[in-house]
Amino acid sequence: MRTYSNSAAEHQKFLNAQRKVRKIRGFYIHSAVYVLVNCTIIFGNLYENAANLFNFDTYATAFFWGIGLLAHGLSVFGADRIFGKAWEERKIQEYLKK
Repeated sequence: MRTYSNSAAEHQKFLNAQRKVRKIRGFYIHSAVYVLVNCTIIFGNLYENAANLFNFDTYATAFFWGIGLLAHGLSVFGADRIFGKAWEERKIQEYLKK
């Protein structure tokens, strides 16, 4: 295990990394539950009646939950790319020039 210095900056970096890892783990758990629950719902509906294959109700939960899962993924992985440190620095420089 790596030892960290006791400086406040190093400690803050560690806390930020720990927070990021927890968010990623939460997304992976959310994804696994999404797959398990929706497979159960879809296969259950298809087992009941094969005609449900072309019925939107069979896939509605997966569709709308998928939108939520996409939003969760973007909050975990996309936020840094869109509004990350580089964006912050550009905005700070922009406002300092005004």
